[in-house]
Amino acid sequence: MISEEENIEITLGDVVLRGNLHLRPNSKGIVIFAHGSGSSRFSPRNRFVAEILQNDGHSTLLMDLLTEVEDEVDKRTRKFRFDIPMLANRVSNVKDWVRDLPDANDLPLGLFGSSTGAAAALIAAAENPIGVNAVVSRGGRVDLAEDFLGKVAAATLFIVGERDKTVLELNREAYKKLKTEKDLKIIEGASHLFEEPGALEQVANITSKWFSDHFQSK
Repeated sequence: MISEEENIEITLGDVVLRGNLHLRPNSKGIVIFAHGSGSSRFSPRNRFVAEILQNDGHSTLLMDLLTEVEDEVDKRTRKFRFDIPMLANRVSNVKDWVRDLPDANDLPLGLFGSSTGAAAALIAAAENPIGVNAVVSRGGRVDLAEDFLGKVAAATLFIVGERDKTVLELNREAYKKLKTEKDLKIIEGASHLFEEPGALEQVANITSKWFSDHFQSK
């Protein structure tokens, strides 16, 4: 089993997605990151969260859900970032790829989604639930998964900044529709990107505890 980050490629039909895989020895579980709204595996915020998870004993996979060509088109047109069904299908396929890894197929699995990636993660958890223990949304557009929220079986945590008023209200409404074990954490004084001092660290620590708790329970 590797203990350092490895660049990987996942082929889905005629699409090749790139990612960064960090498998820890004696890992508590593995967390797949679903980025959204024009972000990628190089997102400094998600990489910060991933590092905290790794230090706490979790393996991580940060994936680009768009190809390089799609990403260039999206930067100009925003064509793909709100194609939630496509993004959800790719998260689901990435999850299946992880389940087939010899070093990870018996690990508990979690999905961490930010912005539109949170909707993709929730839909993937609803439509392809086998092996998914927990889901975390950071500032997520969870309303875009509205029709699937009642079907999510994995323990689900929403994290939102107190000052991110619109997204907070969307999360509160979506939260009511979840029928699984759930929680909503509001980070005091934080805005949408959690740029305030200590805010992202709070997100990372809350996220790590959520995954640790629900990986151990399985």
